[in-house]
Amino acid sequence: MLPLLRTRVPGPLSRVLARQLRQHECWNTTFVSPDWPIFWERARGSNVWDADGNRFLDLTAAFGVASVGHSNPRVTTAARRQLGKLAHAMGDVHPNELKVRLANELSALTFGRWLAKSEIRNPKSKILFSNSGSEAVEAALKTAMLATGKPGVIAFTGTYHGLTYGALDATAWNYFRAPFHPQLPGFTVHVAPTESAVRAAFEQSKRGIGAVIVEPVLGRGGVVVPPPEFLPMLRRVCNEHGALLIADEIFTGFCRTGRWFAVEHWGVVPDLICVGKAMSNGFPIAACIGRSDVMDAWPESTGEALHTSTHLGNPLGCAMALAAIGEMKRLKLDDRTRRLQDRLPGRGLGFMKGVKLPDAAVCHRVVQRLLRRGIIALGGSERGNVLTLTPPLTISEKELRFATEEISCAMR
Repeated sequence: MLPLLRTRVPGPLSRVLARQLRQHECWNTTFVSPDWPIFWERARGSNVWDADGNRFLDLTAAFGVASVGHSNPRVTTAARRQLGKLAHAMGDVHPNELKVRLANELSALTFGRWLAKSEIRNPKSKILFSNSGSEAVEAALKTAMLATGKPGVIAFTGTYHGLTYGALDATAWNYFRAPFHPQLPGFTVHVAPTESAVRAAFEQSKRGIGAVIVEPVLGRGGVVVPPPEFLPMLRRVCNEHGALLIADEIFTGFCRTGRWFAVEHWGVVPDLICVGKAMSNGFPIAACIGRSDVMDAWPESTGEALHTSTHLGNPLGCAMALAAIGEMKRLKLDDRTRRLQDRLPGRGLGFMKGVKLPDAAVCHRVVQRLLRRGIIALGGSERGNVLTLTPPLTISEKELRFATEEISCAMR
C-alpha cells in the first residue's frame, strides 16, 4: 500500500492542532510552521495516516523505533494481553516475571552469543533496565565508574548519546550543550575519532579514564560508518589502559544495520552495550547490558538500590520487547536488512542510510518536498545537511522502490 494524499500537507486539522499545541506545550519542543508538522493518527506496517486522512510512507520508523512495523500484530497482541493482566509492577522490589524473561533474552542475544566460543566459562551478562536511551547511557557511565574507579570518559566529536545531564556530558553537539554548560559535570573528554587523539586523551587525563563510549555508526550525527580499523583499535586501547568500552547501540541495535548489533560488523565485543528504541517497537524501555564480571561492580542490594526508577522493568514494556524480538527472529530481519540494504540510497549499513546534501537549507527543502509527496523523512548531522533514512525493517520491496524514486525526484 503506497501513499495517497487527500489534502494539502499539513491539512486543516493538523494546522488547528499545531496552533493548540503551541499554546500549551513548551515552544522549544515541537517545530511549527505553515508547512509543518502533520499529526499522526494511526500507523500500520510502513504507513502512517495523519489527522486529515492523508497516508504517508514512513522512512524514519518513528526515530528508529518501529523496526518490526507500526502496530505489528504480534506486538500489539502481546501488549493487549499484558495490559489486561498487569500494566505496572514494582520493578526493584516486587517485579514481574517478564523482567526475568527479557533479561535472559537480552543476555543470550549479546554476550551469550559473542562469548560462546571464547574461553570465558560463563559468557553471560547482567542488565540494568531503564525507560530511555539516555538513562541506559547513564547506567553504563555509572557502571564504568564503579568498575574502574576512574571518573573520566572519552567520547567522540559528532556523537549523540542523549540529553539528560549525564548523557549530555557525553554528547558532543555544542547546540545541545552550550545552554547548559555551566551545569554539566565535565567528566567527558571529546576527541577526534583517531587513535592518536584517543591515546593522547588517556595520557593527559589527570583523574583517569574509566570508559570510552562510542556509537558504532553515527545515527543522529549523519549516518557515518567508521573505518574498519576504528572499533578494533578502541577495544585494544581500552584493554591496554584498563578502561571499559561502551557501545551506544540505542539506534543501531536490533538488526538496524544488518546485524543484530552494529559492533558485530567488526567482530568487536564491548564491555557494556546500551540498547533501546526498537527493543519494544513502541514502549519506552531501554537497557544497559554488561558482562557479569563488570556489572558485579555494583554492590548487592540490601533493600535500597543505588540506581533505579519507578517504571524499571515495566511488565507492559517487557511483554512488547519479548514480542518484538520474537518478530525479529521469526522474520530474520538481520538477514533481510543486509540483503536489501542497497535498495536505499546513501551511505551507511543496512536500513540506516544517509544522503549528504550541500547544506541544511537544501536538506530541509528535500524533507519538505518528500512530505508533500507522501513520504516522512528527517534531516541529520550537526550541520543538518544529511537526509536520514531509517525505515521499518519490514518495509516492502515495492515501497523501497517507490521511496527511492520519490527521493530522486525531491532532490532535483
